[in-house]
Amino acid sequence: MASVRNKINPLLCNLPYVLTWRRFGFRTICSGRLGFAPSTSPSMADTDTPVAGTKVLETFAEEFEIGSRKITLETGKIARFANGSVILAMEETKVLSTVASSKGDAIRDFLPLTVDYQEKQFAQSVIPTTYMRREGAPKERELLCGRLIDRPIRPLFPPGFYHEVQVMASVLSSDGKQDPDILAANASSAALMLSDIPWGGPIGVIRIGRVSGQFVVNPSMEELSISDLNLVYACTRDKTLMIDVQAREISEKDLEAALRLAHPEAVKYLDPQIRLAAKAGKQKKEYKLSMVSEKTFEKIQNLAKEPIEAVFTDPTYGKFERGEALEKITQDVKRALEEEGDEEGLKILPKTVDTVRKQVVRRRIISEGLRVDGRCLDEVRPLYCEAGNLPVLHGSAIFSRGDTQVLCTVTLGAPGDAQRLDSLVGPSSKRFMLHYSFPPFCTNEVGKRTGLNRREVGHGTLAEKALLAVLPPEDDFPYAVRINSEVMASDGSTSMATVCGGSMALMDSGIPVREHVAGLSMGLVSDVDPSTGEIKDYRLLTDILGLEDHLGDMDFKFAGTRNGVTAIQLDIKPAGIPLDIVCESLDPALKGRLQILEHMEREISAPRIQDNIYSPRLVTSKYSNDALRRLIGPVGALKRKIEDETGARISVSDGTLTIIAKNQSVMEKVQEKVDFIIGREIEIGGVYKGIVVSVKEYGAFVEFNGGQQGLLHISELSHDPVSRVSDVVSVGQQLSLMCIGQDVRGNINLSLKATLPRPKSKTDISVDEPVAPTSQEVNVWAAIEDVSNELENQGATVGPETNDSTLKSATPAVLIRSAAECDEEEKSDALNLKGDNGSQSASKSEKKTRILSSLSESGFSSRSAKKSKRSKDAILDLISDDESEQKHTPEVGLHSQIGSDKAPMSANKLKLGMRVTAKVHQIRALGLVLDLGGGIRGMYRFEPGMKRDFEVGDELRVKCSSFSTKGIPVLSLVKEE
Repeated sequence: MASVRNKINPLLCNLPYVLTWRRFGFRTICSGRLGFAPSTSPSMADTDTPVAGTKVLETFAEEFEIGSRKITLETGKIARFANGSVILAMEETKVLSTVASSKGDAIRDFLPLTVDYQEKQFAQSVIPTTYMRREGAPKERELLCGRLIDRPIRPLFPPGFYHEVQVMASVLSSDGKQDPDILAANASSAALMLSDIPWGGPIGVIRIGRVSGQFVVNPSMEELSISDLNLVYACTRDKTLMIDVQAREISEKDLEAALRLAHPEAVKYLDPQIRLAAKAGKQKKEYKLSMVSEKTFEKIQNLAKEPIEAVFTDPTYGKFERGEALEKITQDVKRALEEEGDEEGLKILPKTVDTVRKQVVRRRIISEGLRVDGRCLDEVRPLYCEAGNLPVLHGSAIFSRGDTQVLCTVTLGAPGDAQRLDSLVGPSSKRFMLHYSFPPFCTNEVGKRTGLNRREVGHGTLAEKALLAVLPPEDDFPYAVRINSEVMASDGSTSMATVCGGSMALMDSGIPVREHVAGLSMGLVSDVDPSTGEIKDYRLLTDILGLEDHLGDMDFKFAGTRNGVTAIQLDIKPAGIPLDIVCESLDPALKGRLQILEHMEREISAPRIQDNIYSPRLVTSKYSNDALRRLIGPVGALKRKIEDETGARISVSDGTLTIIAKNQSVMEKVQEKVDFIIGREIEIGGVYKGIVVSVKEYGAFVEFNGGQQGLLHISELSHDPVSRVSDVVSVGQQLSLMCIGQDVRGNINLSLKATLPRPKSKTDISVDEPVAPTSQEVNVWAAIEDVSNELENQGATVGPETNDSTLKSATPAVLIRSAAECDEEEKSDALNLKGDNGSQSASKSEKKTRILSSLSESGFSSRSAKKSKRSKDAILDLISDDESEQKHTPEVGLHSQIGSDKAPMSANKLKLGMRVTAKVHQIRALGLVLDLGGGIRGMYRFEPGMKRDFEVGDELRVKCSSFSTKGIPVLSLVKEE
């Protein structure tokens, strides 16, 4: 590599001394300190060449330890122009937080505080995978972390401070061991302390986990993954500001213990911030506060107090009726002020009227214990539950509590439908998603639907945490699950209504959740001493209305099962609440939650069994990676084509293929396409679709299961006799076939008749007397040639009459031979048969004569002379005894017994219904080969469930019940009287 040398620009070296930095003595600003470059330097003393001045960055730092982890606060090195900037480091994870405020007077009646949190991929040495290779819009996690910072710092701004403030937190580096959200919250608190913005901090934010029953302070990401508690706690020195909990059914007692531990640990963050602000902080500026004069406030209060009390004391008012009545009072006061020409009163009228409303409601609750809707303090609003209201969907439910109503739906997807997460820490995806939507019509307003909304994301994530605790493990339930929560009407606590509706929808979808999860919100109304700021009296409210949330001090959301808490979120409006009051609200929250659970369990108490046509289907199969690559196709084109054509979703991982379809019919279509491309593991008894590629005299070869070939023998074409294969199948025809085993030649044996309905057999007419052959003859599992050749080593072709145990015990096929290979082997077999001697030919001729005469006498005939000739020729070729078999099997000399005469058996004497004594010649998997004497062999098929304790040489009393399509006697046992 070529080396790069730093060269001095000759133009800069020739500048006159009056134009250099040293001539003017330029200064640098660092954390409010001024640093001057020295007037002389050793280099100037020795040479006449001037050099640039040296900047001096004055930095300040504080180091401390919490939960066995070293933490550093530093300021002065980066972002020196910001009103306040701090870098907080825990091990190798560093977060920068900055604060800025707008200048000039503020003409508004609210605090425009904006908190932005950002995780850029450079923090983990990764280039973004987006098209532009840049970070896009804020992700859900970034919005949630911004809310986590906003919630505890907002209440500490002084009343009347309405200047715009922006807090920006950015992750500079991440080692993946620590979650940067807690670091960003504490860094933001330190930055506000360093700035000149009036603020009532500092605050401390801590995370508590519980691993194996032991609480862990500042747990790592690895510890958090096995923890059953994720508690984020924010506080000042003596009051609680914010709580956020995700748990796996932790009891109220254990939760209180965690809160009691978190407070003193969080306080440890305060002193280092105070010391850093003393070193490098700026003097707080005196901003103009938007305050209301006592005179104007009293005037508006006198005009509005009594009418407002009349509205709030009437419990018959609904939400909108109450709102219209209060708006009418505001307009009446406005007209009175316009008549008096009070410009100051008109400017602050909305804010002042809202303050009067708050005073009236709070006084009635504390002094009289009465709420605006007439309920008791611990009473839950009327409930309505309905599960399965949209049967076409996978799962659905409606939940109403008072005027609040939520519609929840569940959609199941493939594992590949899981949401991908690009966060610096934590898992890369999540399979359970809950999306909360708050449309304008739910409050009878007009508005625009935009992108991600911080409030919607926060409420949806809270409900998602609450329900995640009861979902089955991914190994037992591999689906991706999405809950959609649509708020239909809002009058407080829609996020907790989402928890209730989502729990019922999960059960309606058939997901095996352990039990129901319910949630509700607790409120607080307190009476504060203005001089000391201490709470003199307070009341806890169960299941608060939207108005009580707005006019109260606290919105404490609880969600959990009968066994414990799964999620909590605490938001407050005053500058902190004592922890004792927070812990006191745990008991009434549990009582209210149990009431809601009872109503939900009456509607649906267990997961439904999904067996209707709309139930989703999920199938997971194992394949080789080469087969999966064939399925995906170039750049995934083939996989996308199947998904577009069927509407199913296909997910591919290492050696695993997962298919999810809306219903069974869609699943069958997808499996058919997948089987045709890559096939699946061949199983005895499995049904496959294939295409006929060649037709032979003895059967057809079928291509199926991703290019494999199998043999469809002529005996497996139909339950009826088939004389020609081409009469049933043709090349290119698509068939559904069952795999019935593998023969000794390596061919996979397929059966068409096994997939067809079995015809009803006719009842036997007589036992002793011969009868004419029926139109539908009894099917046997194979011909004699098949027994002697293909059934060797128990490689018998399995017919449709084979029971399940036989199929399962059969050896699965692993070797496929093509039609060409089988043709070559048949030719070689034919050459070997030509070596028979003359004596064998003579015996064969005699047997042919006997068989033909027997068939003529028994009434066996074909429909045409051509077919008859072909059948007789096949029979004569198949029934002949080869010499090797004669040598190994001695003649047993069995005789038919007709009356008292005994004569040797011959083919022309054997007729239907005749009883004979036979000897077991061979034992096969599906039946017996019986020797009738005189060179005649017959077949006996085992009946289902019968004992099969036969031995070669056993004598059996049988009768001739029928002949096969090739003239083979089919025998049945005769019970002795």
